[in-house]
Amino acid sequence: MTDAAGINLQLAGRVVLVTGGVRGVGAGISAVFAGQGATVVTCARRPVDGLPYEFVPCDVRDDDSVKALVDGIVERHGRLDVVVNNAGGSPYVLAADASARFSTKIIELNLLGPLSVSHHANEHMQNQENGGCIVNVSSVSARRPTPGTAAYGAAKAGVESLTATLAVEWAPKVRVNSLVVGMVETEQSELFYGDAESVAAISANVPLGRLAKPADVGWAAAFLSSDLASYISGASLEVHGGGEPPHYLATTTAIK
Repeated sequence: MTDAAGINLQLAGRVVLVTGGVRGVGAGISAVFAGQGATVVTCARRPVDGLPYEFVPCDVRDDDSVKALVDGIVERHGRLDVVVNNAGGSPYVLAADASARFSTKIIELNLLGPLSVSHHANEHMQNQENGGCIVNVSSVSARRPTPGTAAYGAAKAGVESLTATLAVEWAPKVRVNSLVVGMVETEQSELFYGDAESVAAISANVPLGRLAKPADVGWAAAFLSSDLASYISGASLEVHGGGEPPHYLATTTAIK
């Protein structure tokens, strides 16, 4: 569902932090929440000009910066209702070629960063009458082999475990869920999936016949943050178009 027409998740007026919410998937998430009337605050490591949302430079790997980010949002807006931990990613590096420093940075960004943001957000949400909601963006890389991004996949698996645990520890005031995101078509798709012909071939392998749009992830995050999902916590929602058929299906003659 990429078209916002006629959809109202009653998120108007809520204060939402989307980490890494300025490009790609993050931009799609920010746009959906803003379209629903939420006050959106985004962050990234480097300043970005011309954004239609409030922007605060922040490296989520730096706990002091994260605390200042979250405290500042609450000071300016009076509360923080939703956090979407989207900041993350990894370049392609085979495990045998990755240095210890590289792997540490990837795990800090994709696992320890979301934990830090969630920790500081929870401190405020626990004291709010309506609590709050945290959505962690995980990946199909957490559930299947992903050569070239071993540390990333391991970190995202940690995010799913973290989600389930925090949902128990911080209930009933704070709901915590995750999105297991598959392949997404962004402005950098060709860096990950190759040229347009390769992207088309990969898309054809997805049961729904296409890569996700960033807004698809945004709508899933918005749903989990809405009152429609008020009894959903500790869950992992798969946003992958049906997943990826097993490779043996392409080689066997038993299935026509």
